[in-house]
Amino acid sequence: QVQLVESGGGLVQAGGSLRLSCAASGRTFSSWTMAWFRQAAGKEREFVAAISWSDGNTYAADSVKGRFTISRDNAKNTMYLQMNSLKPEDTAVYYCAAGTSVIVTIDRSYDYWGQGTQVTVSS
Repeated sequence: QVQLVESGGGLVQAGGSLRLSCAASGRTFSSWTMAWFRQAAGKEREFVAAISWSDGNTYAADSVKGRFTISRDNAKNTMYLQMNSLKPEDTAVYYCAAGTSVIVTIDRSYDYWGQGTQVTVSS
């Protein structure tokens, strides 16, 4: 059993910053991939960023490159998403996901999901 718990969402003005955290507990895997997805109201869930737990390789959507940074703390089994220069279009529920055999940008390839945390960026 794997539990993923997100935290750090909230309301911020455009141009501001937030840091999301995703804490994993229960059974964890040294070789899994963890990722952030987001879903805005009325839209499909989309890939944001991912990180390989074993080697730290990272991946990011073009829409967030240069603004968002994904990182991990293996000792704490926690993944982070530092979000800078936030824009109103970043408003969404952000989900943490994890899986062992994934296609990084494909949400249905991930096995475990958190409950989501709301990020709202005001203009």
